Amino acid sequence: MDDEFDYEIDPEDLPQGTPTRGELGAPSVMVNDLHVTYKVVGARKRGATPVKDNMLRKFLRRGKNLTGGYTEIKAVQGVSFTARHGESIGVIGTNGSGKSTLLKAIAGLLQPSQGEIYVSGIPSLLGVSAVLMRDLTGERNIMIGGLALGLTRQEVEDRFDEIVEFSGLGDAIYLPMKTYSAGMGARLRFAISTAATPDVLMVDEALATGDAAFRERSRERIDEIRQHAGTVFIVAHSLASIKAMCTRVIWMDKGVIKMDGDPQKVTAAYRKYTKDSATK
Repeated sequence: MDDEFDYEIDPEDLPQGTPTRGELGAPSVMVNDLHVTYKVVGARKRGATPVKDNMLRKFLRRGKNLTGGYTEIKAVQGVSFTARHGESIGVIGTNGSGKSTLLKAIAGLLQPSQGEIYVSGIPSLLGVSAVLMRDLTGERNIMIGGLALGLTRQEVEDRFDEIVEFSGLGDAIYLPMKTYSAGMGARLRFAISTAATPDVLMVDEALATGDAAFRERSRERIDEIRQHAGTVFIVAHSLASIKAMCTRVIWMDKGVIKMDGDPQKVTAAYRKYTKDSATK
């Protein structure tokens, strides 16, 4: 996900239409002065803050073959915003801007170093990816993923054909996942994760892995989730896809929010920023 490139898509491959902007509901996610700091033992990174060991740390580290104390990497710094039911929010930014860290913190996978996150409902960062097993077939993984989402066995069986059709895998669904390409695996995870309408869905680059038909189905599914009072966060490098699928865009830069608002205005400002940076 963390590439510097802004992958574009041919106009004919874009999802058709624009996201509907209906009336928004109550707040679904509230992020207040969020900070996430990584501590990397024995590492040095340009721009990071090295922290020397005191006597206690040196004592605790004895015999661990580690040198040089640790380095603090401030991945997210003082981020605050409110998302509401019915929004689809694009998150953009260059490599290391904090996009993935922000989503992981909202999903509860990372502990904030400072600040608070309040989520109404259960967040899902394509949540079944952690339980899917590469040695099992896609068919078996649909059952495992569906059960992990809280569906009953019968509900998973009832939705099986729909999930397979959405993923576009066809007969490959009966092959082990380890035989899938990265794109095939990502499409299956998205199809399973949206089989049950989540309260807050976070999609990290999965939409860039399919063809035009898959992206159109994805856009329709995201609209459906929003219409059922869900909230969707989308990380993608294609600004065209972000504009086609999102009603709001947050631009992250060096761990802070640089801009937050209308997709057309934010993506235009971001494109100008990246072009200006490339010419310096």
